[in-house]
Amino acid sequence: MKPSATQPRSIRAGLAMPACAAVLAFVAAPLQAQDDKYPEQPIRVVVPFGVGGLADISLRLVTQRLAERLGQQVVVENKPGAGGVVAANAVLAAPRDGYTLAVFANGTAISKTLFKLPYDPEADFAPISTVAYFDLVLLTRAKGPLQSLPALLAEGKRRQLVLGTINPGSTQNLSAELFKSMAGTNAMIVPFKSTPEVLTALLRGDVDVMFESYAALKGAITAGQATPIAATGKSRSSWLPDVPTVAESGVPDYEVTGWNALFAPAGTPPARIARLNAAVNEVLREPAIRRRLQELGTQAQGSTTGELAAVFKRDIDKWADVIRKAGIPMQQN
Repeated sequence: MKPSATQPRSIRAGLAMPACAAVLAFVAAPLQAQDDKYPEQPIRVVVPFGVGGLADISLRLVTQRLAERLGQQVVVENKPGAGGVVAANAVLAAPRDGYTLAVFANGTAISKTLFKLPYDPEADFAPISTVAYFDLVLLTRAKGPLQSLPALLAEGKRRQLVLGTINPGSTQNLSAELFKSMAGTNAMIVPFKSTPEVLTALLRGDVDVMFESYAALKGAITAGQATPIAATGKSRSSWLPDVPTVAESGVPDYEVTGWNALFAPAGTPPARIARLNAAVNEVLREPAIRRRLQELGTQAQGSTTGELAAVFKRDIDKWADVIRKAGIPMQQN
């Protein structure tokens, strides 16, 4: 029925509504169809770390299976740089269509406070899913005198301890700052440029304990050079089940859990984020993937987008407090 100009406005509007709905349905249908076909081209995942690191290796394992599930190639591209700025800028410069994704880690949460960023990692990116969690370990010389955390804490009452980490502002470095604060121990934190340099200093006896991931020190542990005396997670890990946590060894409530996750630039179609979330979680439930990630010293664990947003916010607040108490000034990129 065609609306007449003599009919009341409300009646004319009511008669026009089905036509409007039809137009909207016509417009929405192709858009939905496009999302149903997503992805139709290769997906790029930008990693803010160099080739061969824990995040790089674990993401390559996951994206290989993700490509098989999505039916499109998933290309990992490494763009290392302080604070993850180079990688983030590359993602933000790309179209917001679900074909360029970012890898965030707990270090990204640290960078929001530590670096003057040209973007807001919370507002300018949309969470997809966590990929894996891991803890750090405290290591001492295998033949040294400090073979347990209680022994280390007791030694700290007699003299100043030397804690070795990689560069200032790293998760390892701030984990040592948090330990020093919560343990109330007399300690000096010495940063080095790389993990091998910290290990060399540990083996020489220049530092008493070092903070690092299991994956990075697996070779030294297996070779009997370094001994893990405590893990920073909430509970003992499956890859080092005999190593107690820091919390159960004398520093109650201490916990540092690292993670890596996938994000998309804000404005990416929600249907595409949902598609990626579902596919990532399916991959992370595969026994072979879970087993391989465990061998690397990580625990495969997906999430909802909301859960990842909450984890990110929690770590931003936590590390902001650590940085403030440690008196670490904001860094320039």
